[in-house]
Amino acid sequence: MQPIKKLMVKGQTAKADEESTAKIKQKVLAEPKVQQFISQHQEQLNDSIIDKSLPSLFEFYLSQHKKDPVTQGYYPDLIMNKNAISLKFVPEDSKLIHDREISIKKHLRLINLPEGLHDIRLSQIELTPERKEVMTAIQKFLYHYARDIHQKGLYLSGNFGIGKTYILAGLANQVAAMNKYVVFLHVPTFIASLASHFNDNSLQDEVQKIANCDLLILDDIGAENLSQWSRDEVLAVILQARMDNVLPTFFSSNFAMNDLEDHFKETKNAIEPVKAARLMERIHSLATEIVISGHNRRH
Repeated sequence: MQPIKKLMVKGQTAKADEESTAKIKQKVLAEPKVQQFISQHQEQLNDSIIDKSLPSLFEFYLSQHKKDPVTQGYYPDLIMNKNAISLKFVPEDSKLIHDREISIKKHLRLINLPEGLHDIRLSQIELTPERKEVMTAIQKFLYHYARDIHQKGLYLSGNFGIGKTYILAGLANQVAAMNKYVVFLHVPTFIASLASHFNDNSLQDEVQKIANCDLLILDDIGAENLSQWSRDEVLAVILQARMDNVLPTFFSSNFAMNDLEDHFKETKNAIEPVKAARLMERIHSLATEIVISGHNRRH
């Protein structure tokens, strides 16, 4: 037999633990949000379930009185299960928005374009009469794209400064929010910088990434200075791959489609109408033209 003194100490410890648990339970059950939860689920609860759920309820109680850096961006939520109350941490709206913005930037690659285009949203774009057709077409595209990624894109033509790039930035971010990889590149600057890839032999890899992304936007096409090589071995290769794989491709240009063909005919060393026509055949296959009018918003 254990000595009487040892048994007395053990008994006193058990009694102290019991009193401590009772105090914790009293505090927890006095918490207004706990009381509200119990009231809402009183038909499913009894003393046994509440006692069994005390660890979860106590953690919830602590979360109401002391912020834990580990759970920053989440709020605690009590859940009624079959035989117990459990606790889960749910992302706050601010965290969901923050995570969504990070995901959008991760999925949208801007090449030779301002970083500020990451922040443009379709909901911010002013819906003027001149933009009604293009905005309707973009919404229709997004509706069908959510169900089948193999959709035809748009070719936005019109004068300088009417918002073609701005509108396409809204589209780019919307598609990136769907966890699709979007490349949005400024064609004239991209063509002019091709030589920079020669030193590290990275051009083929770059062309493949652009050709195979989920959605490609070619901004300001027609303003570039093309050589036969950049037209036939870079631009044509990208467009051919997009056409073969039915990958959505969007364009903006100050040229109407018919005028763009004349631009493609003439390079630094030759005039080649057949090659220009082939290139335009790919663009016609990839996109439907919409002409946007309006005043120059840059002034």
